[in-house]
Amino acid sequence: MVDQIILASKSEVRKKILEKHKINCIVKPANIDEDNVKESLLKEKATPEIISKNLAELKANKISQKMLGELVLGADSVIDLNGEIISKPEDRNEALQILQDLNGQTHHLISSVCISQNGSMIWNYTDKASLTMKQMSERELKVYLAKISDETLYAYNVYQIEGEGEHLFSKIEGDKDTIMGLPVKKIKEYLNNY
Repeated sequence: MVDQIILASKSEVRKKILEKHKINCIVKPANIDEDNVKESLLKEKATPEIISKNLAELKANKISQKMLGELVLGADSVIDLNGEIISKPEDRNEALQILQDLNGQTHHLISSVCISQNGSMIWNYTDKASLTMKQMSERELKVYLAKISDETLYAYNVYQIEGEGEHLFSKIEGDKDTIMGLPVKKIKEYLNNY
């Protein structure tokens, strides 16, 4: 078992998931321009899954080039609504619009992880969860948003599944850790066999 990895992400949630599963990590955010990468990949007609995988790999490779010999974990999650990527909101109006788009619909949350060493990917995994949002009135959506702090809103892509966001859904299929952005069971399997 590997005793420590580098997490190429500033996500507090991902750090907490690793710590909860007794995986020590040092945080070194990759700071890549995700919007630029997404835009470029969308022009090439990349699927949401390919975009998620590419972003996870870019993050891991960037940090692993600087930290030779270390295992670096990159991760990325995207919301896929009928083949369209839903990005994190820039403000509360956009957050309301995203919730209205998801309202009464089933969407997929795709989480990809990549482990790189010496600037190259050595392992990756992608998992998908399916979430069906309840049909809610605009007032109900606004009440939900009023309960959510800015930090939560911008960090969790409009819903925090382990918090208030769980009440938005009538059906959730898939691994909760995947929905939170890190399919940790598969990461542990890989690290245990490394």
